[in-house]
Amino acid sequence: MRAGKPVVLCFSGLDPSGGAGLQADAETLLSLGCHCAPIAAALTVQDTVNASRMVPVAADLMAEQARCVLADMSVRCFKLGLLGSAAAVKTVCGILREHADIPVVMDPVGAAGGGYAFAGSETLAAMRELLLPLATIVTPNSVELTQLAPEADTPDAAAGEVLRRGCRNVLLTGGHESGKHVVNRWFRAIHETTREATREDTCLTSEFRWPRLNHEFHGSGCTLASAVAGNLALGRGDMENALREAQQYTWESLRRAWRAGAGQHLPERGFRREP
Repeated sequence: MRAGKPVVLCFSGLDPSGGAGLQADAETLLSLGCHCAPIAAALTVQDTVNASRMVPVAADLMAEQARCVLADMSVRCFKLGLLGSAAAVKTVCGILREHADIPVVMDPVGAAGGGYAFAGSETLAAMRELLLPLATIVTPNSVELTQLAPEADTPDAAAGEVLRRGCRNVLLTGGHESGKHVVNRWFRAIHETTREATREDTCLTSEFRWPRLNHEFHGSGCTLASAVAGNLALGRGDMENALREAQQYTWESLRRAWRAGAGQHLPERGFRREP
């Protein structure tokens, strides 16, 4: 009997352009050798330029779907994308608490590439207060990191605030910044034990540098977060190795990206990779 593929359960939005959301998750995970179990948290009206509408899926339906899959399959990782409402965030948190041994990769989607806001203040507050303490790793860009830690005055302080809320790792992506290279920065929570107490601090563990590509891309964040989830599900080494391999895959998919419409390029996630 053939060994099955690792299953990654994905909560995210349905993007009819196919560039982001659940299709990006499924394409990425299939390319890496995993199986995507997709739970639609929101339906969207969007294209490669921008989004114009979002309708959250009923939270009780999401919970029923997720529990049905979890009772039937051995899920190796959760991947969270667009959740659409505070009710969806609370529902997902309930599922995660029931399966606290499964890693959680959180892509804190706040807006479409064209600027349409997916997450309102109530949803963002629920993400900060309820979801971050359950996340193994969160993968924000600079705008999303500011939304997760609005009172912080520097990226380092914002990453530290996210870690203090309970998330164990932050991969701050540099695609929204300028420069010849995209610099992604990995922060992780560390504990220092002294005779007096155990103190939690933060540490900038690594910087990853990638040549900046010419275009803008629809679904790059989804691709990266799903690739991290896939590598964790496959058990490919420690977190640093999982992050490095996920970034390599994402960069290669963006290098091969193509333009399907009038807006951003779509990552080519199905390219043939070297063994």
